[in-house]
Amino acid sequence: MRVALPVPNRDFDPTEVAVSWDVLRGAGFDVVFATPDGGRASGDEIMIDGRGLSVFGRLLRANADARAAYALLVRDPAFAAPLAYADLRVADFDGLLLPGGHRARGMRAYLESTVLQRFVGDFFDSGKPVAAICHGVVLAARSRSGISGASVLRGRKTTALTWAFEHAGWRLGRIGRFWDPDYYRTYRERPGDPPGYCSVQAEVTRALAAPEDFRDVPAGEPDRARKTGGLARDSATDPRPAWVVRDGDYVSARWPGDAYTFARTFADVLRASAG
Repeated sequence: MRVALPVPNRDFDPTEVAVSWDVLRGAGFDVVFATPDGGRASGDEIMIDGRGLSVFGRLLRANADARAAYALLVRDPAFAAPLAYADLRVADFDGLLLPGGHRARGMRAYLESTVLQRFVGDFFDSGKPVAAICHGVVLAARSRSGISGASVLRGRKTTALTWAFEHAGWRLGRIGRFWDPDYYRTYRERPGDPPGYCSVQAEVTRALAAPEDFRDVPAGEPDRARKTGGLARDSATDPRPAWVVRDGDYVSARWPGDAYTFARTFADVLRASAG
């Protein structure tokens, strides 16, 4: 089975891409990358080496497992030879995974691509499995169904990067990168906007049929402190810190700390869809 994994030319989140690729590859899936122009991509180097982040800000960067996965990813021949977005065809793939990243410099080319949005809309319309994590859910929210004309997330249950996580990451980034205070915000509010109006959670929620369709960790959820504290990340052997939402053949997650469980859940969905 083949899974499409589009990324921007630069600044994607290395954990969300590399861990997803590693898990899917280990499960026997063929992962095909795509970039805006078919050129080779690179992840957000700050998330890899933590440069310019304070001691606390380094909590934001990829952990050792994710950095090891990224080191393998950049040597993968498929990663070195991506398709262009315009060459993606729904019929060629069995699944679609939309990763995230927050650095505006590179991510906007991915989030704002009308070519990619059309492909995502058509893929949802096909009924094939889709997974989205972090800012990848914004791309899904902006993509419209060719059948209904509405966002492909309208009527679905989803999670995404929460405002609590985004706001906390922004504050930490502003301490460590005081010369680059908006490093952790892809979009900033305009004068008159309420706080968080341009956050991932707010934009995604506006695309949904009802605000309660955005799913965050509820009170009473087992391991809620791990899931919401922003310090613990899941691993290949420990899913407890993760929060992943599945709605039929659509899987969503919040941030790099959910990546292993997110990718394993999507692998299960893909296997089930194959019958």
